[in-house]
Amino acid sequence: MKLKIRAFTLLECLVALLAISGSVLVISGLTQLLQQQMAEEQTNQEKDWQIFCEQMRGELEGTKLDDVSQNFLYITKSKALRYGLVGNDFRKTDAQGKGYQPMLFGIKSCQMLDDMGLVKITITFDNGGKRTFVYKFEE
Repeated sequence: MKLKIRAFTLLECLVALLAISGSVLVISGLTQLLQQQMAEEQTNQEKDWQIFCEQMRGELEGTKLDDVSQNFLYITKSKALRYGLVGNDFRKTDAQGKGYQPMLFGIKSCQMLDDMGLVKITITFDNGGKRTFVYKFEE
């Protein structure tokens, strides 16, 4: 007696393996692309810089420039405030340096210059980028 056992043919097995390997390759490629985009987004400082500039303009609008010394900007709004680099972030504090309101992270160095009410803040980032913020205080 011969029994016929139904089974997969070799061709059907090869087609199934081809479909599975193709799916794995597509998923692997998409995962790598997503990982690259996430890494780029984390290191992209363009948006952070734009937000920082908008925030600084809003903070400095209608204020009085007191002093620029030791790379700190001292202003008076409703109270005395100080802006500058502490550690590796640019922050807003009270005039004595108390309080913690970070505005920009990943900073290597910061230089501030005052030229008759025109304040230039030059920031060098950890990744090597360099930006300058300029603000003219009203008399």
